Amino acid sequence: MTDPSVWLFVTFLVLVGLGVPIAIAVGVSGAVFLWYYQLGIQILSANIYGNIAKFQLLAIPFFILAGLILDRVGISQRLVHLVNLLIGPTTGGLALVAVVVCVFFAGISGSGPADTAALGTVLIPAMVAKGYDTGFASALIASGGSIAIIIPPSIAFIIYGVITATSIPALFAAGIFPGIVVGLALMIPAYLISRARGYAGERFGTRAEIWQAFKDSIWGLMAPLVILGGIYGGI
Repeated sequence: MTDPSVWLFVTFLVLVGLGVPIAIAVGVSGAVFLWYYQLGIQILSANIYGNIAKFQLLAIPFFILAGLILDRVGISQRLVHLVNLLIGPTTGGLALVAVVVCVFFAGISGSGPADTAALGTVLIPAMVAKGYDTGFASALIASGGSIAIIIPPSIAFIIYGVITATSIPALFAAGIFPGIVVGLALMIPAYLISRARGYAGERFGTRAEIWQAFKDSIWGLMAPLVILGGIYGGI
């Protein structure tokens, strides 16, 4: 007898091939599978509940909430200002600032779309005002936001860990270094494109300006330490 999963997969492929939206194709193929093998509709609700009734998934909305709160209170603007003062007149300074802040913010919310939305409203207008191309600024923020899928507390890692019963703290630990490497790799084309297009940086901040910006950003700088420290501390 043919493996039932084969027919499930074939039904899905046929529906997708006919142009049916993927979400509907998944639902219809699953419904056909339940009907053909007379599994009963009650198994559907039991499986749904069994897959979402896991306390680890509660972390997802709270990580996103943390990112939204920090954005609402202006932490993203303060971080951009601090990093901008430190990078100074480096070619493509604001583009490099965007990547650094994207990597840092990824360590707060764990959500690429949330990071892109939060930072895009701040960085894209600022970059355009400094003469950066709108398409370049948008592409850079979108690319930088995607780093959140690797940097802990990555929501993707949480879901993967829950589904495969893998240690989520171990996944987080494994994602720190690759996430930083991806951020550094993204800074290379950002710098080269900025140099080719003549996107200049600004000035270095004075000690007083940097110190004031640091004090203004202290809660945002502490957020990843609090989040990851709580995870590895067993809280």
